[in-house]
Amino acid sequence: MNKFQNIGAGKERGAALLTVLLLVAVIAILAAHGIDRLAGATKLASNARELSQAKAYLIAAETIGMQSAEQIVSVSPGRTINVGGWNGREQKFPVPGGMIAASLADGGNCFNINSLVTQREDILLARPEGLAQFARLMVMLGILDGDAADIAESVSDWIDSDTTASPRGAEDQYYLQQDHPYRTANALMLDVSELRAIKGITEDIYVRLSPWVCALPTTDLSPLNINTIRPEQAILLAMLGDVPADLTLARQFLGRRPELGYASLNDFWAQSYP
Repeated sequence: MNKFQNIGAGKERGAALLTVLLLVAVIAILAAHGIDRLAGATKLASNARELSQAKAYLIAAETIGMQSAEQIVSVSPGRTINVGGWNGREQKFPVPGGMIAASLADGGNCFNINSLVTQREDILLARPEGLAQFARLMVMLGILDGDAADIAESVSDWIDSDTTASPRGAEDQYYLQQDHPYRTANALMLDVSELRAIKGITEDIYVRLSPWVCALPTTDLSPLNINTIRPEQAILLAMLGDVPADLTLARQFLGRRPELGYASLNDFWAQSYP
């Protein structure tokens, strides 16, 4: 009888040990889960704090920019001029834990990619003058003449309302044959990043173009401000074809601008070239 009692007691001890081990395993899992959730909550709180701080810095930078813009307008209400060299100059402002670097620039000094078309009621049509300016800009950026002409017409086809490809351009038929088919927008561009989807625009070409182009919400030809365009942006002036294509001469031309700018376009074009 004692023998059977010893066997039973051994089984009970084994079951008790197994129960303890299971409890330890369950507690360890719960603890790990709790620690993981605590770490996640801590990270979320940290992210929320950093996002709130970044938003505050952004609002501060925007406020400073608006104040600077108001000061610029107050100096010359009739025209925007570059008194003090504010255009494109980086300014730094101290903030808790670091510095904010920001710059204010004239947003119109760029090639308006939407000027490749004109708008008649709801219809978008290719604009030869815009095509010529865009092709000229690309050539001055080192893009081959033939490639520049192809890209200009392809971008125009992307924006215009019809589905008939220009002689050197591309419409839906071309894009639907790609590995990942898609269609043209047939609408004004909202952002220059759309250029990446267009025939002929490689990553290298996009990198060259992106600093010089913009997508303004209008089809107007690029509204360059002759009183704020900087000498290093002379390529935009030369793009118009009304000044020498020699960028050195164009830079000198801009460098001779009066401090208070030109009162009118007639005054600007009346200046003799260097």
